[in-house]
Amino acid sequence: MKAAGVVVEYNPFHNGHLYHLEAAREMSGADIIIAVMSGSFLQRGEPALVSKWSRAKMALMNGADLVFELPYQYSTQKAEVFADGAVKMLDAALCSTVCFGSEAGDAEAFIKTVEYINNERESYDRLIRQYMQTGVSYPRAASLAMEELKAPEGVLPLSQPNNILGYHYVKSILSINSRMMPLTVKRKSANYHDQDFASSTIASATSIRKALFDGSGGLASIRRYIPKSSAEALEDYLAEFGAFHSWEMFWPYLKYRLLQASPAELNSIYEAEEGLENRLVGAAIKAESFGEFMNTAKTKRYTWTRIQRLCTHILVNAKKEEMATSEKGPEYLRLLGMTDFGKRYLNMYKGDFKLPVVSRLSSFSSKGIELDIKAAYIYSLGVPGPQSQKLLEMEYSQPPYVIEKR
Repeated sequence: MKAAGVVVEYNPFHNGHLYHLEAAREMSGADIIIAVMSGSFLQRGEPALVSKWSRAKMALMNGADLVFELPYQYSTQKAEVFADGAVKMLDAALCSTVCFGSEAGDAEAFIKTVEYINNERESYDRLIRQYMQTGVSYPRAASLAMEELKAPEGVLPLSQPNNILGYHYVKSILSINSRMMPLTVKRKSANYHDQDFASSTIASATSIRKALFDGSGGLASIRRYIPKSSAEALEDYLAEFGAFHSWEMFWPYLKYRLLQASPAELNSIYEAEEGLENRLVGAAIKAESFGEFMNTAKTKRYTWTRIQRLCTHILVNAKKEEMATSEKGPEYLRLLGMTDFGKRYLNMYKGDFKLPVVSRLSSFSSKGIELDIKAAYIYSLGVPGPQSQKLLEMEYSQPPYVIEKR
């Protein structure tokens, strides 16, 4: 059996994701699709709209056959670490290809870009440092460095979010000498950060979440942009837990953490650097909401995403020494769900996997999985009353989903 791998967040699963999975299966000729999916908190430093269990179910209902959780140590990181952790997990699960969405839509261009930057590494890194000294963010500095290098035709500028992630996926594949081949699907209709609906059937996850939260029609307004099973999963989640997760519901907990922690405690948090944590304390004193806090705290140098990620680590109390273990690579494959066909693949090849498969938390112990559990517990505080307790207990009681599709 041949497996293709995808790296996803599904926040929530929409028609663009469905197109990606269908294209991944067709382009790779794979028998099954393995998804490595972020858990409770995401790469841009946000709480997921709904739990990892609900999002795993959406994935399984729409084309994925195995869903493994990307550990917190990777899911809440900059693109390079996020991609490296996910690629190593897919490699460990014996995928033959990694298929990712991109603005470029050309896998060879990513390979060429990785090779070019590797050859120009010293100049590239020097230019990034120079631009960052002017006060711009790292992503902007990297983009400007590429422009100044005047790369030859065919090398990507790396100014668009999915191209940046794609570059890091390919870089990781090549750096570990994986047998996996990169494939990429060109994004359709909607751009990653689009705030508003741009077509009749394809919309960005950003615009879908905005419609859910801004009072412009709720679930009814997004139905044409998501598969029926995703709409049902969102309806079920709202009925069961009473709310979709957003930063605003965690704001009282974050404000408490910022105002009660000592400077030394805050400085021990991952990504608390250059006194940024002190800026956040000052912003928290003045702000009545998370949105107000973020608008006060962000600067040209410290982007919205950079600050959100630090806020996530403060909320979860993720220490520098805990996150540093990510440098060793993932230690496990935590299974969130599978189709019957995915289960067959697991039974056939699990013994050859490069990492252990974890389906019961009681059967495995590591610092990484302890951090995943802590993040899930904090995430459960976002919903009200008894529903919070139910969501918390799911972290231990919920077995991997098994969906019969074939």
